Amino acid sequence: MSHPAARVLGMLELLQSHHRLTGAELARRLGVDERTVRRYAATLADLGIPVAAERGRHGGYRLRPGYKLPPLMLTDDEAVAVLLGLAAAERLGLGTEEPATATALAKIRRVLPPALGDRLAAVQEHLGFTLRRSATEARPATGTLLTLGAAARHRRRVRLDYRSWSGTATRRGLDPYGLVFHAGRWYVTGHDHLRGEVRTFRLDRIDAVETGEETFTVPDGFDPVAHVTRSLAGVPYAHEVEVVLEVDLATARRRIPPSVAELSADAGGVLLRARAENLDGMARLLAGLGWPFTVRHPDALRAAVAEHARRLADWAGRTPG
Repeated sequence: MSHPAARVLGMLELLQSHHRLTGAELARRLGVDERTVRRYAATLADLGIPVAAERGRHGGYRLRPGYKLPPLMLTDDEAVAVLLGLAAAERLGLGTEEPATATALAKIRRVLPPALGDRLAAVQEHLGFTLRRSATEARPATGTLLTLGAAARHRRRVRLDYRSWSGTATRRGLDPYGLVFHAGRWYVTGHDHLRGEVRTFRLDRIDAVETGEETFTVPDGFDPVAHVTRSLAGVPYAHEVEVVLEVDLATARRRIPPSVAELSADAGGVLLRARAENLDGMARLLAGLGWPFTVRHPDALRAAVAEHARRLADWAGRTPG
């Protein structure tokens, strides 16, 4: 908060969130002296904001009782953060089914100074993302997301009407341990009382959710992100793969996401465990990593790697024309 205007707005925010603050308290929080605090109070008064200054040894500053701030007052840095966050959420699919992002952006732009609004619009128009959601990805209902978030915070069991990938509808009780946004989709993970185990559910497949009275306790050390990525990596496929990579574990984890494979330390380097629908794709993945490796199983993966190597050798031998 190095700019004076930012400190003035900071003082207004402090007065809004506290019934009363002394000059010394405001000076300490804003990083200025008490004389500057008096000047800021005068600036706020000139802007029509009723700041009451109480004189004397125990005096201080407060807003007039009943006064409410306008709905939005942002510094330039705060406005940039909000608009970039909304733009990223829309591009990556980090939202719900209701089309609220565009209207929120429009409302914020209307209250920004014209010069700042033009500069932010220029950034948004020319901003590219290397990650983006598919246009076909389904989004959850806003009410579903908010209800599950509140239930996870207050440790309250919920009742779900859920549709599986095949369209089968079930009614189940869930202790929601946490929400996770992964690869363009929202998930909730927790103890499923229908199956008696920890399960992961897509929010866009939840037709209805109700919060109950029962409470629960999250197991010590439970990591919702790790559980969701492991469970998605463990979706049944045709082939179970085990490969030893000759690399250290930290390097492997930087290149291979948990949704692709489970990695663990091994005497020969790193043990990669995964399920693959197509062994040709797994062969291309291993070749692209650029590390020596040993296939433990299946034997068919060795044949797929050898075939991929033959294709690469054939392409390398081609000449122009």
